[in-house]
Amino acid sequence: MPWKGEKNPYFIWLSEIILQQTRVEQGLPYFLNFKQKYPTVKHLAEAPEDEVMKLWQGLGYYSRARNLHETAKNIQTNHNGKFPSSFEELIKLKGVGDYTASAIASFAFSEIKAVVDGNVIRVLARVFGIDLPPDTTAGKKKFATLSQELIDEHEPGPYNQAIMDFGAVVCTPQNPGCDACPFQKFCVAYQQNRIDELPVKKKKIKIQERYFNYLVIKSKDEIYIRKRTDSDIWKNLYELPMFETSKPLKKNIKEAIAGYLTNNNFEITAYSEGSVQLLTHRKIHAQFIEIEPQSFKKFRAADAQKVKLTHLDNFAFPKTVHLYLKLKNLV
Repeated sequence: MPWKGEKNPYFIWLSEIILQQTRVEQGLPYFLNFKQKYPTVKHLAEAPEDEVMKLWQGLGYYSRARNLHETAKNIQTNHNGKFPSSFEELIKLKGVGDYTASAIASFAFSEIKAVVDGNVIRVLARVFGIDLPPDTTAGKKKFATLSQELIDEHEPGPYNQAIMDFGAVVCTPQNPGCDACPFQKFCVAYQQNRIDELPVKKKKIKIQERYFNYLVIKSKDEIYIRKRTDSDIWKNLYELPMFETSKPLKKNIKEAIAGYLTNNNFEITAYSEGSVQLLTHRKIHAQFIEIEPQSFKKFRAADAQKVKLTHLDNFAFPKTVHLYLKLKNLV
């Protein structure tokens, strides 16, 4: 991977933010695109937010992109464009938690600071037979303390990379390579036949069902879109005019749309088949309804703006909206 052995704190930070809750194969092209588009923190800081969000489109967890941009501006303005060089200063940056701060501090500045990610937790839980759930206060403290005790003080960066790679390649979640493992003789999980039990599984999260009703309002060369500005999912991304309902919208559809638009000077011309997008805590059910106003020129949609269809590809949309627009050959 291009970030292995990297000493530039900006590129380390960029890779770590992109790889949060993202598979390496999915994150790699985004890392390369960001690195090419914004070769320094200054370039990223000076980029328009919509441009940054567009480059991030499809990667999900969009608060990462907003924090990335805001932190770049902070570093450029308040740190003269130079990354803080200690864990204590790095942890103060927005969007930078213990893991990311530890990674930058150890990889870029050789600070003796242990990195604790899912791979490290899995290795330690199995080898030492730790029964504490890693997402509890006691569990977090146990894994953090043990990791810090084990770190190589002379080569903290290579040690951190090694234990993370070991968890990713050998001590994998399923079908780990126990036969080739050098810790086999004293691995508690292996000796007690508890490989599948450790680390202790997290509690299942209850999924919230949400129903988004998108309105497709367009002419031959223009379409209505709106920006999501509330403190909710997909903040600062664009979408079609939308109102949410507590259950699927199947009856009195025109009345519901008229209530959202505060006018009924339109006709419904088409419905899309419903689509579903799964997020960490939510399942988004999306329905797209095409409507035709009596006069597109005089028509107004609540909190939405008209844009040229030829400019539509300049805006970042949530995955479910982008797929619909792509299906309709609009982007």
